[in-house]
Parts: sequence; C-alpha cells; structure tokens
Amino acid sequence: MTLAHRVALLGLLACSLPAGAAAPCEPVDLAFDKPAAGWAHLPLSRLKRDTAYTVEQEGGRNVLRASAERSASLYVARLAAPMPAPATLSWSWKTDALVPGADNGDSKREDAPLRVLAAFGGDPKTLPEDEQRRMTRAERLSGRSPPFATLMYIWGDKVAAGSITPSAHTGQLKMLAVAAGADGLGRWHTVQRDVAADYRRAFGAEPGPLLGVAVMTDTDNTDTKAVGLYADIRLGCAGN
Repeated sequence: MTLAHRVALLGLLACSLPAGAAAPCEPVDLAFDKPAAGWAHLPLSRLKRDTAYTVEQEGGRNVLRASAERSASLYVARLAAPMPAPATLSWSWKTDALVPGADNGDSKREDAPLRVLAAFGGDPKTLPEDEQRRMTRAERLSGRSPPFATLMYIWGDKVAAGSITPSAHTGQLKMLAVAAGADGLGRWHTVQRDVAADYRRAFGAEPGPLLGVAVMTDTDNTDTKAVGLYADIRLGCAGN
C-alpha cells in the first residue's frame, strides 16, 4: 500500500465516523446483520480494486466473508458517537491460508488475510510537525479530519506473534500481530484484547475516544488472493 493509500485509509475511516465529545462507555454488539451497527464498505482508491465483502450464514451465525484478489478496501462500522476506549474489543476470525509472498515488516509486501482496526481521536497539535503535515494531507485527500491514531490487529506473516510493527508512512498507525504464521489456519479463533493496554504499548500514551472499528483483507501489494472470515465483533466495558 503506497503512502497516498495509507493516508487515504486513515481519511476514509474518518469519513464515516462522527466527531464530538465521547459518550459514556456502553457495551456495543457490532454484529454484521444488525443495521444499527452501521457497517459499510469503503474503497481505498478509485485506482485500486475493491475487496468483496458479503454477509453469509455459517454454523448458525452471520459472518462476513472478505474475498481479496489483488485488492484492498475497508468494511467500517459507524459508532453513534465517540466513546471512551472500551475495556475490551473482541471478535472471531478465520482464514485457510496466508497471503503468498506477504511480509508485514516490508512495506512493499505488506498484505494480510485478516485485520481488525480501531480508530481513536486525539489532539493533532500534540504531534510532531511531520505527523501534523501528514494529517493535513489526509484531510485534503478525504475531505474529513483523519483519526488521531489507528491500532490495527493483524494475522501476520514474517513477524512474531505479539509484535508491533509501525507503519512505514506514519507513526500514528501501528500493527499488532495477534497471530502470525501458519499455526491455526483453517479454524475459527476468538480474540479478546485489552484495548487501552494495547494502545499504551503501541503508542506510549493513554488512548483518546474510540471513533470506530473496521476490518480489512488485502492483497494489493502481492497481487495475490486471500479470503478472510469475521464474526462476533463486540466492544465491552469494565464490569460487563
């Protein structure tokens, strides 16, 4: 994914996410079959092929199938209002194969069969000048202010599970490898993350309000194919 597309990704996330004061934390069920969850497809660029996202039944539940063929695009949930960083972000995901030739440590081969993204608000004036310029560029490209920071959970390759890889293009996007390599392929896995702890580890600061959640399966850098399945995305609060 090129610099322009990385910047556009952040801007596109912002295009569908509301601004304003954070509402109190309440558990949110982001099931793909619930219209209130506000899931919507968002292309990255008119110059890129879109990943195909379809909701289907598997094992008595609704799952999202993401089919990428030399493509990259987002599937984004719309929160009714920004909320404090939830105690947990949980989901289930599955893929049968890694992306051939992908390397999440190499920006030229940085693809993944499974990604879950969390976008956060914050004050851009606290960032270094070069990051402020990137955010200004993202706003020009998308027409909306981008998230302050994005934490991207991935099923990676050529990186260690538990490792954090910064974007080659902005310090405000970090990839945390929840899983890596071929172990566990072909099976559903349930993931639950302490969002605030992960944010502190990735960015060295307390998280701002959560703006929204997205998923992405992409193969645009490797010109290959991949299929990822997602289900049961939920935001949990302390005590819930």
